[in-house]
Amino acid sequence: MSADEVFQALSDPTRREVFALVAQGRARTATELAAALPVSRQAIAKHLAVLEDARLVDGERDGRALRFRATPEPLSDAIAWMAEVGGAWDERLGRLRAAVSDRDPR
Repeated sequence: MSADEVFQALSDPTRREVFALVAQGRARTATELAAALPVSRQAIAKHLAVLEDARLVDGERDGRALRFRATPEPLSDAIAWMAEVGGAWDERLGRLRAAVSDRDPR
């Protein structure tokens, strides 16, 4: 799973809310998630499909119900990318800070 797929799946605010709810603990059905959000069950099902394609959630059959649980492992590639970019910016800002303080006549 690539970081691109994770970022794309989480680019929608409703999908982020759905993922956050699913990640809170017990597995939930689309109906339970729709009851917690101002979104129809059909819309929740579509959001869950995108999250499932990105492997951020996994659906498990429980009788007739399909319960979704978070599978946060794909987040590791996205987190690693953000840490790399953040580290590069920290380094650049440190060099800028040093250059500015070298020029400060105080």
